[in-house]
Amino acid sequence: MDSAPIGIFDSGLGGLTVARAIIDKLPDEDIVYLGDTINAPYGSRSIARVREMTLVGLDELVSRGVKALVIACNTATAAALSDARERYWINAHIPVIEVITPAARSAVTTTRNHRVGIIGTEATIHSEAYRNALAAVPGLTVFSRACPRFAPMVEEGITHGPELEAVAHEYLDPLKEAGVDTLILGCTHYPLLTGIIGRVMGEEVSLVTSSETTANLTYNELVDRSLLHEPRERGEVPTYTFLTTASPVSFSFLARRFLGPDVVQAQQVSLEERQ
Repeated sequence: MDSAPIGIFDSGLGGLTVARAIIDKLPDEDIVYLGDTINAPYGSRSIARVREMTLVGLDELVSRGVKALVIACNTATAAALSDARERYWINAHIPVIEVITPAARSAVTTTRNHRVGIIGTEATIHSEAYRNALAAVPGLTVFSRACPRFAPMVEEGITHGPELEAVAHEYLDPLKEAGVDTLILGCTHYPLLTGIIGRVMGEEVSLVTSSETTANLTYNELVDRSLLHEPRERGEVPTYTFLTTASPVSFSFLARRFLGPDVVQAQQVSLEERQ
């Protein structure tokens, strides 16, 4: 048993979809969530810069004594996973959990016609991280599409309306025409857009997100390494700490849309690279 918190890192608010799934799966665990909102969106930045920002953010979580790290951002996973695992798992024995592999595995078991679509940020799509994760599956045809405006719109609180619908058709119509029957939402912001994405793609297309599968993977990692928090006494509640590099007021307001009205006020932090 281990009472230390789980650390969750994202470029902004999208990782809260993963946090929600982890809270549901692991209700006894304390959580420290860090959203690097001042640098969001990551998807338009270079892979090298995303790697640097991700490792700085993960360093901040490690400095707060977390027992496991969840990179709840597809772009950050694509840019920094191998470095993060060397830095924290090999050198410090802190498990590092990511979101790309769970979603890819789920898509493989979901597709019926072996035509899978992927949407994500420009950096995630250009990294080909999902294509690489799916490459070992014979007979699979993969179509990918960068959706650079989706994540910024979610960060601004735009999850419906005519502007979003027009953008969704621009991004998704080519994938629908390609005949995909399974669509990987390759950004943790995108589950907030499942309504419009589902309408554009049609009910015959299955939408795959990484939230629940990542929560299951986190649970398995904690069990395998004897890191689960002991069962809490009746009435005892876990502690959820939310950190942001931008406005804590704005972050907290939008976070309540993900997690409900009981979200505590976020704290603002300044990230500095550690030697």
